[in-house]
Amino acid sequence: MTTTQQKKFIDLLNEIFQFDQADLDFGIYRIMNQKRDEVTKFLEKDLVPQVQKAFEKYKNADIETIKQQIEDLEKKLSDMGVAKESSEKYKTLTEQLNQGVDVTALENEVFSDLTSFFRRYYDNGDFISLRRYKKDVYAIPYEGEEIKLHWANSDQYYVKTSEYFRDYTFKLPSERIVHFKLLEANTEQNNNKAQEGKDRRFILLEDDPIKEENGELFIHFEYRPAEGKQTQKQLNESALEKIFSKGNADWLQELQTLSPTEKNKKRTILEKYLNDYTARNTFDYFIHKDLGGFLRRELDFFIKNEIMHLDDLDTENEKRFEQYLSKVKVIKSIGEKIIAFLEQIENFQKKLWLKKKFVIETNYCISLDRIPEELYEEISQNEQQIDEWKKLFSIDELSGFTKPLSVKFLSENRYLLLDTKFFSSNFTDKLLAQIENIDDNADGLLIHSENFQALNFLQEKYQKSIKSIYIDPPYNTNSTPIIYKNGYKHSSWLSLMKDRLEFSKPLMDKKSVCAIAIDDTEMVNLMSVLKGSFTNHRISPITLVHNPKGSITKDFNRVHEYAIFITNEDEKNVINRTLEENDTPRKMRRWGENSLRTERRLSFYPIYIKDGKITRIGDVPSDEFSPAGRNVRQENGEIEIWPIDQNGIERRWNFGLDTIKNNLDRIAIIENDGVFDLFLTHELTVPKTVWSGGEYDAGNYGNTLLINMLGKKLFDFPKSINTVKRSISLSTLNENKDIILDYFAGSGTTGHAVVELNRENGSDLKYILVEMGEYFNTVTKPRIQKAIYSKDWKDGKPVSREGSSHMFKYIKLESYEDALNNIQLKRSSQQQSAMTELMSSEAKEEYLLSYMLEVEAEGSSSLLNTEAFRNPFDYKMMITNGTESKLTNVDLVETFNYLIGLHIKTIDLIKGIKVITGTLRTGENTLVLWRNTDEVTNEQLEDFFKKQGYNTRDSEFERIYVNGDNHLENLKLAENKWKVVLIEEEFKRLMFDVQDM
Repeated sequence: MTTTQQKKFIDLLNEIFQFDQADLDFGIYRIMNQKRDEVTKFLEKDLVPQVQKAFEKYKNADIETIKQQIEDLEKKLSDMGVAKESSEKYKTLTEQLNQGVDVTALENEVFSDLTSFFRRYYDNGDFISLRRYKKDVYAIPYEGEEIKLHWANSDQYYVKTSEYFRDYTFKLPSERIVHFKLLEANTEQNNNKAQEGKDRRFILLEDDPIKEENGELFIHFEYRPAEGKQTQKQLNESALEKIFSKGNADWLQELQTLSPTEKNKKRTILEKYLNDYTARNTFDYFIHKDLGGFLRRELDFFIKNEIMHLDDLDTENEKRFEQYLSKVKVIKSIGEKIIAFLEQIENFQKKLWLKKKFVIETNYCISLDRIPEELYEEISQNEQQIDEWKKLFSIDELSGFTKPLSVKFLSENRYLLLDTKFFSSNFTDKLLAQIENIDDNADGLLIHSENFQALNFLQEKYQKSIKSIYIDPPYNTNSTPIIYKNGYKHSSWLSLMKDRLEFSKPLMDKKSVCAIAIDDTEMVNLMSVLKGSFTNHRISPITLVHNPKGSITKDFNRVHEYAIFITNEDEKNVINRTLEENDTPRKMRRWGENSLRTERRLSFYPIYIKDGKITRIGDVPSDEFSPAGRNVRQENGEIEIWPIDQNGIERRWNFGLDTIKNNLDRIAIIENDGVFDLFLTHELTVPKTVWSGGEYDAGNYGNTLLINMLGKKLFDFPKSINTVKRSISLSTLNENKDIILDYFAGSGTTGHAVVELNRENGSDLKYILVEMGEYFNTVTKPRIQKAIYSKDWKDGKPVSREGSSHMFKYIKLESYEDALNNIQLKRSSQQQSAMTELMSSEAKEEYLLSYMLEVEAEGSSSLLNTEAFRNPFDYKMMITNGTESKLTNVDLVETFNYLIGLHIKTIDLIKGIKVITGTLRTGENTLVLWRNTDEVTNEQLEDFFKKQGYNTRDSEFERIYVNGDNHLENLKLAENKWKVVLIEEEFKRLMFDVQDM
């Protein structure tokens, strides 16, 4: 018979193992549903009875002991001539015998304690670090950190994306579109303080919940505490009932189309998507970094502090004492088995979260001036590309426009950006084959991906290569709140930020600068994390007046936000100085203390002028040489100016020979009584900590600028481009190929700023932008394309068409959800036979609790199916776009380039073999060869190798990677390092070679 405590325990396990989400068919729910029956059987038929079995011996042993005690007492009383009925001890023993030992009570105590323990930490799909010290008192984990305040979520990976929260779209069988829209999302709805602390739910909007616009259906929800104690399931049922009773009759029939499950035969398609929508925002916000270790430590603490009460131990009664210890052992044993299974599930998710993700799309945007003219004819016939140019650049308003385009038109519009997504793979192969030093010539990289995954992906290639990071992360403003399922909104946000900041640190070198835009809501919290993460760094908050009109709060009219700059404490002059004009120019020749030639000889040299301009800089003369005077006229009309004062004393310039050329724009030539001298018109000063001025107005130079570029409002709250330009300028050297990274790219302001800086300064800065939102394709990428094509825009159309020569690559990565959804659990016939016939019960239990997911998921496409590498150009995965999933080609070639950190020189397709050359971060020249092994045999590969002039024994390539077993001669370079490397093995090693953050 199942007791109440046992039922509570089983119900909790079903909730923790997510078996109560039978209708959800995505992510970890889909995986667990595949094992629902087997695991449920184990929990209820095998694990729970272990508690009962543990106490059987005590029950039987105690009964026998009591019987023996009664028998002995009866004999003793008989010998004494005393009636046994008069003995109190006899009565007590008889009563104990009749009642037996209450083993059920012991079992219930175990179930109750285990339920209490696991319920304590579990919260809607996650385990929160609520470390109990004693009643109503919590212990904050501390390991000697100077600063650590976000304790609730600091040991978790934040995986939820706001993409799911605000907008959910799905297609009906007829291809018609339905949207779930969140219209209100306040934590304090109407400032109702009484609602604080209540769980918030998705609730169908009371007024006007359903609306049809432009042939699409919108169903409106709000996110707030529910009245009473309604669960999300009950609210969903109520919403479905209202929609089906009030909905547009034209839509109802299709919304009621059945999409049944084994448990719910009458489930409609609307119910399926509504359950998915609310579940995505209720569960799976986090993955614990060490769930097994955390729960085991907590279980030990729980047992020692809340189960074992020394005052209650009856050490006089040996049997009672043994029962007491046995109860403790059972709690620990059963608890650890549940922890092992939870750990397996969590570690499986962590493995998928941390693995390097596949590239599922690779394309290039290249201005026509960089494309060989022999390809223009094919380009001119591409209708999709022409339509894109009309949409982006309004080329149909240019003279000479025809459809198809003429080659002459393309030649006259050299800054049109070709997008390879509109062309065949054959065309792209031909194009790339004609580009030398591809990575050197690429000006930017756009990555459509969740930023944690993108930063992980970039590690090998860009380690210590990023000069400047600028990010404008989403934060908890009143106007755009980030919604969390629990009360730890700041801790959750800090968990999100900390891991991403930690992942960006290896990409920075000692002279790198990181700038973070933030407002008052999270500024103090962020500073605490930065001080803990960026030890030995200067952290400098800049106050920025970005909204001169202000945003009125209860107490003040806020006009500012912050830019926090992070620089290495051990480095000087990392932040570039800014020029400020002198009220009165000062002499470039030094005077006073430490001004003599002898005190710094490298600052004594001639500067040549002619016609009021500096023409060249001379060399430092020998110590024995002395000029004829302050001004020495040359035969070619130049005047040689030396740092000699009016008294003929040889002084020195303000600048050494190594820095003078970088400061020529600050120098003015002034003549006085026929003598020419040099003066500084501007001073280089450190930037001030308050930035104010119209150029930083995010309204004019952020929002309005973007609307003018795109033609309409498609993005909220873009930064002023001038703010970003100044932030970048302070941390980069314009003559270098410095890389600027923005992994909260939003609308693409950072990329736009880099394009403008390069255009204005003739510099060669490069950018990497990471954005996960679907507006990547409607805002971020189009903005960069438009910025390249023209420097100024109005109403979505180019004004001047003053463009830039440019090339950027854009890629899309597999998402964490894609990784989960491509897992297929398969048990071989041998495994199944072993499970049912050969394994001992202990071995089966260990397999189920600790190894099942890892073993049975092996070979799933998201975990790398190396068998499919036979034809690497046809590796496929199911990829979700919105709520639609379709079989999609994975770009193994591009993925591998990033896994090994290859700086690409050339890409070519020769006789069916993809040939990539480049250098690794170690400087090793590298050759990578990909082939369909069914079409290109080992013999053909060897023949190709010889005809191309390759030889494993020469020094042209220090590393050679080839897919498929091959017969190429190999050389051992060092211990466990060979010259010819099998791609499959290296791919798998690198894809999963990720350290916990």
